[in-house]
Amino acid sequence: MSRAPFPPFTLETATQKARMAEDAWNSRDAEKVSLAYTPDSVWRNRGEFLVGRDAIVAFLTRKWETERDYRLIKEVWAHHGNRIAVRFAYEWHDRSGAWFRSYGNENWEFDEVGLMARRIASINDRPIVESERLFHWPLGRRPDDHPSLSDLAL
Repeated sequence: MSRAPFPPFTLETATQKARMAEDAWNSRDAEKVSLAYTPDSVWRNRGEFLVGRDAIVAFLTRKWETERDYRLIKEVWAHHGNRIAVRFAYEWHDRSGAWFRSYGNENWEFDEVGLMARRIASINDRPIVESERLFHWPLGRRPDDHPSLSDLAL
C-alpha cells in the first residue's frame, strides 16, 4: 500500500499531504484515517504514546466520542525531505456543551511509500464560548473557500 504524494516533499506536495490529513480527520472515520499510517506507526499525542494502527483506531474512536462536532484546519509550517511540520486548530464541544478551540503542532515523518511512520503532536485546549467559534462549515470536509488558519489570524 502506498499513499501519494511521496517524499521528498515540495511545498506543493507537503500542502497536499496536509490537506489530505485534514480531510481524513474531519471525516471522523478512525479506520479510514489509520490507513494513512504505517502498520507500526509511532505516535505521541499530548502525553499519550501509541504504536500501530489498532492503537490509532482505538485512540481516534475515543477522541471523537469525547470531542463532539469536531472541525479541524491544518497548515504546513515547514517541510524537508520526508518530514512535514504542521500547525493546526480544531473546535469541538464536550458532552455538557462547553466549546473549546484546541491549538497544536505536529511533526510528521513518512516512509518511502508516503505512509506516516511517526507523528508527534503537542496540543493545548482553550475554552471558548459558542459565539467565538470560527469553524462553521457542515461536519465533514472543510470547504475550499473557507478561510485558512492564517486568514483567521490563528
